[in-house]
Amino acid sequence: MGYDESGRTAPPDTPSGVPAAVLENVFDDPSHGEPGRDRIAVHVVWEFLLLAGLITVTWLLWREDSDALRGGALKMLLVDVAGLGLLTLAAGLSLRAAAVNLAVGPVALAAALHFAEQGDRGLRDALLPALAVAAVGGLALALAVVVLHVPGWAASLAGAAGVIVWLERRTAPVAVQGDYDPRRTALYLFVGFAAVAVLGGLFGAIKPVRRLLGRFRPVADPARRRGAVAATVTALALIGSTVLAMLGGVLIAANGHGPVPPGTGLDWSVLAVGTVLLGGTSAYGRRGGIFGALLAVCLVVVFQIWADAHGWTVSRWAVGGAVLGGGLVVTRLVETFGRPRPAGPAAGAPAPIRPPGDGTISGGWVMPPRPEPTDTWPSVLPVRDTDTPVDAWEAPRWENEPRRWDTDGR
Repeated sequence: MGYDESGRTAPPDTPSGVPAAVLENVFDDPSHGEPGRDRIAVHVVWEFLLLAGLITVTWLLWREDSDALRGGALKMLLVDVAGLGLLTLAAGLSLRAAAVNLAVGPVALAAALHFAEQGDRGLRDALLPALAVAAVGGLALALAVVVLHVPGWAASLAGAAGVIVWLERRTAPVAVQGDYDPRRTALYLFVGFAAVAVLGGLFGAIKPVRRLLGRFRPVADPARRRGAVAATVTALALIGSTVLAMLGGVLIAANGHGPVPPGTGLDWSVLAVGTVLLGGTSAYGRRGGIFGALLAVCLVVVFQIWADAHGWTVSRWAVGGAVLGGGLVVTRLVETFGRPRPAGPAAGAPAPIRPPGDGTISGGWVMPPRPEPTDTWPSVLPVRDTDTPVDAWEAPRWENEPRRWDTDGR
């Protein structure tokens, strides 16, 4: 209906009542959502807590098994950080775009099995087909999300189901073929992951980049389309997420933990999504920290190695579920303390003109001005021009007209 579509194309004013053109350089999202800039202090505080936790767990690992932080064991740890880090970056990229990719785990496991089988052909020949398949699969997922405009978790879960069908054809662990050893370049892989994670966080803290990347995040009706720019950015994020997940699976397979066991890979998805949430990325998209992803990945990997050194048998599902639960709490903190502060109009902006009367009530509705009282109804009582008070029930015709009993002589 006509009134349902009014104001959908370009709302002239923000919820604060100030024109959007005036606040374009002040507010994070002047046309939609809350006015004001996202606050970063909550991320800084949380990242200090993550750093403290990482130092504590590393110290416990050093006390339990100091050899785990030396020589070849340290190189294996760094490669583990890079492998899980790529999965976390894949999940984080899609989360920032408000279209989480739950297929990162199955994609990573499929890439690990493919590399284990084809690694003897050489790294380049084994990677190129996997890269092409991951890009095409990411493109298909992106088209499903942005063309149909459906939630990313639902479309990616359908894609994960398709990958799991292929994974179920493997019934036995696959030994890694080939001689590629990522531990020879462990430090470079770790530094590369750390640089990408930190630079991504820094760029994500820039207002235009954050607004552009999180444009797919719903602000009103979640089924309402967010425009061609939002669709393009989200599609690129989903494609990049799928490719990063494939690279992470190759590193995990090549790190020398024995044969690659078959499975669904969903435990890797839970672990990756939980880790990025634990790092401070919001489950709703757009908001995120700077060092949070790097610190969270290091914390999870060091904890797993410490648990093994301590003699505990902790499954990936248990760790993933724990970090996912903690990440949901962090999301609530980020959305509560990271949203813009409620404030009045920006400096130099004209104050909104409110109509007289009741003004704005809850819900944003504005009461119209009260009309002046007017006498539109005719008076029931007779009106006299003189100032002499007259009884309303007295009528001149009662005295002037002849009485019936007088005419009859009675």
